[in-house]
Amino acid sequence: MLGKDYKKLLFVALFLLGAFSYLGFAKDHGGHCIWYDECPGSTYNKNFTGKAKQLTDKSAIEKLRGMCPQLVPNDTSQPVMTCCSAKQVHTLDSSMAIPRTILSRCPACLQNFLALFCHSTCDPHQSSFMAVDKADIINNCLQAVYYGVSQDFAYGMFNSCKDVQNPSSGQKALDMLCGREASKCTPQDWLNYMGDKSKNPMAPFTIYFTISPNDTIHLDKLNITLVPMHNEIAPCNSSCSCQDCQSSCKPLPPDVPPQKWSILGFDPVVFIVSCVYCAFVIVFGSVHIWIYFYCPPPDKSWPLNDSTTAAKDDDCDYMRDVAPGCYDRFQVRTEEFFEHKFRIWGHFCARHLVVVPSTCVVICVALAAGLAFFQVTSDPVELWSAPDSQARQEKNYFDNNFSPFYRTEMLIITAKNGSLWWKKDLGEGTGGHLYGPVLRKEILHEVLDLQTSIEDLVAYSEKLHRNVTLEDICFSPLKPDNPNCTIMSVLNYFQNDHAKIDAVIVDSEGFWNDADYTSHFSICAKDPLTVNDLNMQGTNLSCLAEFGGPVMPWVALGGYPGDNYENATALVVTFVVNNFKNETFQEMATTWEAKYLELLHRFQGDNITVNYSAERSIQDELNRESQSDVFTVLISYCVMFLYISIALGNYNSLSRLLVDSKVLLGLSGVVIVLVSVVSSIGFFSYIRIPATLIIIEVVPFLVLAVGVDNIFILVQTFDRYKPKPGETTEEQVAHVVGKVGPSMLLTSLSESLAFFLGALTTMPAVRVFSLYAAMALFIDFLLQMSCFVCLLTIDAKRREVGRFEIACCKKTSVPPQVSNGGYLYYLIKEFYAPFLLNKVVRPIVMFVFVTWICVCAAVMNKVEIGLDQKLSMPEDSYVLRYFYAMEEYLSVGSPVYFVVEGGHNYTTVAGQNQICGGSGCPDNSLLGQVYQATRRSNSSYISYPPSSWLDDYFDWVSPGSGCCRTFKGNSSFCPSSDDRSDCEPCNITHVQQKRPEGEDFVRFLPWFLADNPGISCPKGGHAAYGSAVKLLRNDSLIGATYFMTYHSILRTSNDFIEALRYARELGFNITRTLSRWNATDDALSNGQTASSLSSDSERVTPVVFPYSIFYVFYEQYLTIVNQTVFNLGLSMAAIFGMTFILLGFDLWTAIIIIVVIAMILLSMFGLMFFWSVSLNALSLVNLVMTVGIAVEFCSHVTRAFAISGFPTRLSRAYHAITHMGSSVLSGITLTKLVGIFVLAFSKSQLFRVFYFRMYFGIVLFGACHGLIFLPVLLSYCGPFVNYARLNRHLRNSPSENAPIASDRRSESQSALVGHVDDGEANRS
Repeated sequence: MLGKDYKKLLFVALFLLGAFSYLGFAKDHGGHCIWYDECPGSTYNKNFTGKAKQLTDKSAIEKLRGMCPQLVPNDTSQPVMTCCSAKQVHTLDSSMAIPRTILSRCPACLQNFLALFCHSTCDPHQSSFMAVDKADIINNCLQAVYYGVSQDFAYGMFNSCKDVQNPSSGQKALDMLCGREASKCTPQDWLNYMGDKSKNPMAPFTIYFTISPNDTIHLDKLNITLVPMHNEIAPCNSSCSCQDCQSSCKPLPPDVPPQKWSILGFDPVVFIVSCVYCAFVIVFGSVHIWIYFYCPPPDKSWPLNDSTTAAKDDDCDYMRDVAPGCYDRFQVRTEEFFEHKFRIWGHFCARHLVVVPSTCVVICVALAAGLAFFQVTSDPVELWSAPDSQARQEKNYFDNNFSPFYRTEMLIITAKNGSLWWKKDLGEGTGGHLYGPVLRKEILHEVLDLQTSIEDLVAYSEKLHRNVTLEDICFSPLKPDNPNCTIMSVLNYFQNDHAKIDAVIVDSEGFWNDADYTSHFSICAKDPLTVNDLNMQGTNLSCLAEFGGPVMPWVALGGYPGDNYENATALVVTFVVNNFKNETFQEMATTWEAKYLELLHRFQGDNITVNYSAERSIQDELNRESQSDVFTVLISYCVMFLYISIALGNYNSLSRLLVDSKVLLGLSGVVIVLVSVVSSIGFFSYIRIPATLIIIEVVPFLVLAVGVDNIFILVQTFDRYKPKPGETTEEQVAHVVGKVGPSMLLTSLSESLAFFLGALTTMPAVRVFSLYAAMALFIDFLLQMSCFVCLLTIDAKRREVGRFEIACCKKTSVPPQVSNGGYLYYLIKEFYAPFLLNKVVRPIVMFVFVTWICVCAAVMNKVEIGLDQKLSMPEDSYVLRYFYAMEEYLSVGSPVYFVVEGGHNYTTVAGQNQICGGSGCPDNSLLGQVYQATRRSNSSYISYPPSSWLDDYFDWVSPGSGCCRTFKGNSSFCPSSDDRSDCEPCNITHVQQKRPEGEDFVRFLPWFLADNPGISCPKGGHAAYGSAVKLLRNDSLIGATYFMTYHSILRTSNDFIEALRYARELGFNITRTLSRWNATDDALSNGQTASSLSSDSERVTPVVFPYSIFYVFYEQYLTIVNQTVFNLGLSMAAIFGMTFILLGFDLWTAIIIIVVIAMILLSMFGLMFFWSVSLNALSLVNLVMTVGIAVEFCSHVTRAFAISGFPTRLSRAYHAITHMGSSVLSGITLTKLVGIFVLAFSKSQLFRVFYFRMYFGIVLFGACHGLIFLPVLLSYCGPFVNYARLNRHLRNSPSENAPIASDRRSESQSALVGHVDDGEANRS
């Protein structure tokens, strides 16, 4: 990575150009030399005006032939005439080592670049295109040169080099060579910068470049005419890869957005829903219009009120005459079976008031004892990613073969004075430049002080009994050679030294500054790999950081337009910390991070504002948020407990207020709910299934909703029960349990089974929630049917004798009054039910609900997917401010690694071509395909070309680089930084296409990975690639490797999701390409032809996959829609099955329940769309919970309708809403609403969005559908009357038949008495 020293390249170029010699004042069309040989003690060349001399040194001739074949005759018998001595040739060759390293990726560029220097240095006709002024000749050495270059050559050379990449940094060579951004550079800019000594101190003398499109150039100052130097241009598309030559790239196909399915140009969902809605309006409206005009007028009486006259005997006889079918009788027998069994069980519990509760206590205590093994999963990876998911497997592979991704401690620093500032150009220039506010010197000093104070932090670990420093935990890429920690900061451009920031280079006259910290910053931002900034002569100032690696400007700066780093408005300081998974290291890291956060919490900058975060910050804030919301949640539950305790009472008179209250009974019911939750947690703790925070926050709400509803139904049904003469309390309780037990069994088993099946999901958070919720609901049902029945019996006996609830030793003499069912029951019976089932209100209700459901269905697929990480933080969190700063200032996203699994053969040219990205590498290689993705970063979310250890290794090991060396005698590795003379170039014998292969490839690779970059060899791979290659079998086998690049800045959940999706597709395409190549190679080696291969012939290895730190968290969103459909569909299927079975295989009733639950779910999706609640694991848990709670709103009312003994749908709907509606309303609806509203005041955004909003929607939509829409729906299309049940009802309760319609003069009238009851008339 660190291997490109553009400054030295520029020095070489200018040195060679500066070795020019004096040319005569008159044009010599034949041309002659202007120099020959070097001036002693300097890099200047001697002035010489004469004919070219013969070069006789064989070594020099061979080197010249290698660099400048156009100057050496092919016929070796002919003399080699040059204007350069052998010494100059050797100087030229050694000076070209760095250019070869940089530009050899594109042979055409290197060839053109060498031609420029070859002709100026050795061309026998120099005077044809170069000249000097007499004034520029001092002591017979040249001080300035005029150089004429043809436009074709200048532009050709520029075009062949402008795209050449540096594989380790992802920047272009011209970023440094041109003195400005490569994107803004022109051929004249490039040459001018290299020749302008005032701007480029690397130039040994001034060079006046002139580019001309004409055949001659007239220099007015010298009154000379030159013929521009022209050499045949080698186009880069002839030998360079797409990465280094845009003209080699195939045209990108246009970004075609995915074709969206449409119907007649409309959104298909909207179109289909609209058609369904229109069909409903037409059909439903037509039926009502037909009934209004063509049906007889209804009876004016209201037949559904219990105060109406009793049915006539002949009516009852009429109903008895209808013979029930086998199906009807089976349903009744099923109902009677469950009622009988529950009646027996209720009687047993009511008689054994000690044994049953004691047994429940023992069992619950045994289950709760499992809390000794209780564990909470707080690791986000374990919480949101399944162990067998692709992202987890890829993460584990990466961690095991390389190392876990680093812990990141980051500062985003802005200036309090945020305005840009003007600075005069250095040197003699009169212009100026705008700089960003954070680049003021005082800002840099203050940031460096803060950075140093963080580096010096010492934390003490109580657990380990030792001090912890940054050096103990940080990532040091050159360790042990260089122990400094990796700190990505622009201060590392100055090696974190205040004195180097203050360093100033003044011109020899002392009039102006030639260089200071701003010029050094500009150099480093353009080329972070610069080893020695020659502008800062005498300071030895490098751009490389103290840790030995480069600091990329897009990582350390933020808030700049385009690539104009000088206008940055933020500094980004990142401390890179190792993330080893052993417990000791994690303790050290978190201890130091706590000290780091403590320092930053206290920090108050004079000129800067600091937003900061540590690896542990999110978890810390989540814990703090949970603790801060404990009080809010407790208040919510206390409000619900208080309401339950008061609402359960049946208050008929003040004199019996303390007797009729049920505070203790209500609290006992709540305690049973909590015990069931604790028992569920204990049970799963026994079998080592850890809990999550979601369980602690959500399951009590769910179980309380279901449990309280059952408690209200049980208690209020008992209160409304009119005992028979002589019936004991135990018998009364048994009768009530027999009546409501099947309904409670229906809802509880349906919900439990739904949640148990929901545990089949692959999402860990949803799976664990489903398991805990299912078990808690099941245990709660068992406790209610046993322990609570006993408590209800005890409370009934207390009230029967008139004892006070609190002071049970006291009693009242006031006799009990006949219960009227409570005020809520009275209101529903006398006012709400008649109003709701009115012939005008019913169609309105249908239209309103169907309209709303259609709207929700139309927007369901538009609900946003993902989780905005800002919502997870409290509003007063420093991490929330950090997230906002990231969105505003960061300029690059997370690193992404393209991992090649072990097994790939790098030792052959074919295997290398499948991966590499330099010269001779195909466009569909791994690096080629990744580079193509960077060309469309807006859709690929990959912003920079990937770093390539393979291409840098080729450059490092090439004979001309001077990097790969061995000690003489023992052939052991000689580091490039070792300047001893007993080192010689590596003896590479197996070379093909200038690349090592076979044994040589593997032999020298460990040396490359151990070589530190430096001035003599910036290509050393230790810092950049030390962990990028896994070597096996004592460094004799290459295992897994990776190639790193960066995602573009990702701001929204959709950005993260799409970045993952595209990277996955890219990895799959690369794997498929490599597999097809391997299949082709295998076939050809077996004598087959390429054309005989199947197009889908593939091998599974090597597998290439992308990995980034956030993939494991966002993978769930790639399948969240499928997971949602799977979980909700499975839950609803379970409810349908249980309802169908427990209602005696009543298919129509089961369908109605499922339809209403589906409508509640659609309403929730509508709420999510309109109230900005995204679809993620949290909301999916709530949606699964919606299904469970919706059962409570629907099943009780629907079952009451189904088992009602009344003859018409209308009368049964009235009966169902009257007897069950009040319990559902007072139980689950009002109980949850009073608690939910407290959550609206939570400080947690997560609570307000995913709990308050969704809980409110669950209760609101559940109540509206269960208490408004469902009765109306049942009155229209409820299940037909069961004649076996009706006859039983008429036989057993003739006195209760008052609600039956008294006028059945005709089938039509019986269906239209006060209402429209379609379809029932013919059946009855």
